[in-house]
Amino acid sequence: APAAAAGQQTAADGARIVATQRLDDRTLDLTVDSPAVGKQVKARVILPANWSADATRTWPVLYLLHGGHDDYTSWTRETDVEQFLADKDVLTVMPDAGPTGLPTKWWNFGQPGGDYETFQSVELMQLLQNDYRAGSARAIAGVSTGGYGAMAMAARYPGTFGAAASYSGVLNTTDLGTARLLGTILAREGIYPDMLWGNLLFNLANWISRNPTDQASRLRGTQLYVSQGKGGGIFSQDPEGGILESSLWDQAHTFTSKLSSLGIPATVHYYDGGVHNWPNWTQEFKASWPVLAKGLGLTTG
Repeated sequence: APAAAAGQQTAADGARIVATQRLDDRTLDLTVDSPAVGKQVKARVILPANWSADATRTWPVLYLLHGGHDDYTSWTRETDVEQFLADKDVLTVMPDAGPTGLPTKWWNFGQPGGDYETFQSVELMQLLQNDYRAGSARAIAGVSTGGYGAMAMAARYPGTFGAAASYSGVLNTTDLGTARLLGTILAREGIYPDMLWGNLLFNLANWISRNPTDQASRLRGTQLYVSQGKGGGIFSQDPEGGILESSLWDQAHTFTSKLSSLGIPATVHYYDGGVHNWPNWTQEFKASWPVLAKGLGLTTG
């Protein structure tokens, strides 16, 4: 079994791991005191089978991001990710992004805190390097609002992630229909919509700076995978999930068309039917593995 991590160090901004709960030989939950978010935030980690705190080598890191109305436990709760990754030479981290699943720097009317983007892409990254032998090869993947996070962070930190994958992701946030959908997600969590990036009209520059479609040119050189279902409509077994999936169809095409117009290659899978749910995303995650593995510097057998 992998040994425990060495003595904990802090990230550059003072973020530190304040608690570690071991769930099994390879899986542990970290509690991070995050100055960026302004509170303690959780992350679940799956260690590679041959991991050791005393190793002289490092391991590539796979980020898996959750969606809205969920948390950092979703990937292990809803998928067989632990089993799938058991023979993969990768350190996997599933960080929390709050109830909306949007790992972004919240506008918050200019008040500090709520910066899940810095938590995931700076604080947590440094802590994993310090304490868990995390290397510099990274890939990031997410479902729904986590798909937004994967593409947004890969674009906002060019060269940090070798691959990015979105499964039914929110990829063109300045589209009016998509902005309305984000407003609905926020309202469902009791959050005033303008808290996210401000008002779409008056704070448009902030929205643009955080929109994967507007920032697509910064994804050049990153291995990309985008999947999106057409939705099952009202006669599917999950009408709400089918309608939600179909509402993301056009904006996903806008994103991949932008990549295409920029000459940025991407593996794209659009499929008929499909529901905004984990069975679809699990299938797409496995289908995207060769792309993620390439970004991680791993060979796929």
